[in-house]
Amino acid sequence: MELVWMGKYRNIVEKCIRYGNVYASAYKKEYHVDSDLSFSPAQVQVLEYILENEEKNESMGQIAARLGISQSAFSKNVQKMTEKGLLEKYHFENNRKTVIVKPTEKGRKAYEHYSEYIYRQIFQKMFTELDAIPFEYVERFAHILDMAAGPAPECRDPALIPETKK
Repeated sequence: MELVWMGKYRNIVEKCIRYGNVYASAYKKEYHVDSDLSFSPAQVQVLEYILENEEKNESMGQIAARLGISQSAFSKNVQKMTEKGLLEKYHFENNRKTVIVKPTEKGRKAYEHYSEYIYRQIFQKMFTELDAIPFEYVERFAHILDMAAGPAPECRDPALIPETKK
């Protein structure tokens, strides 16, 4: 049976699906990157967000929501990185329930090392290709990728979500 609904966009849809599948299979696996530390892409995302938004003093729940992951998955990643000495947990003096996560100096250096490595291995080539495209098209493509990812879980229409068996 020939599937025709993708039309002339079959190639880009297939590439998006392939990327999603490759990323999903690697998301939780830890990799050594020229160092004695290992990271998963999920842990890198958490560390990167914390580094970029350190001054906001967001709670773990707020960060998990911004990253679009469950609080449980976020907590597991934070715990692993805390055990590796990359993050530290703090409480506000007047609120012992709210946990704030901050990078350690070791975490900063590990991220710096990782980002240099990943830039050289993947993003430098990608950015060179993107430099050949007018920036307005790059922005449009970023928007298309957002559309392909679909709405955030909290924005989905409940009527379209299949019921789960209880």
